[in-house]
Amino acid sequence: MVESDRDEPLYMISVAAKLAGVHPQTLRSYEQKGLVTPKRTSGNTRMYSQADIDRLELINELTSEGINLAGVIRILDLQGRLDERDSELDMLHKKVRRLADRVHELETRETVTSLVMSNGTALRRLP
Repeated sequence: MVESDRDEPLYMISVAAKLAGVHPQTLRSYEQKGLVTPKRTSGNTRMYSQADIDRLELINELTSEGINLAGVIRILDLQGRLDERDSELDMLHKKVRRLADRVHELETRETVTSLVMSNGTALRRLP
């Protein structure tokens, strides 16, 4: 599934609750605590995406392991930070590869130029 598709709001609260295996009131509570932020329609209806459902499943998994909601909030915050750092790291790796390619290109040019110059000098010395 493409990332933008995962963020598309598809499910009303009753369907999202069923998919996540929780009561709709639990979703309202999670929203109040900032654990999930569903999109809203023009009529103010909550609409949940697949990414929201996946997040709710993770919240359920963590709470079933005995982690309280404050701990879940902290874990999700740290996971978000880690995801941001991973994205930054990927971007930096790509930039380093581009720079390395450019350096290689410049070194090759310099070598070719040096060879052409030395061959030109040698040719001028021939009788």
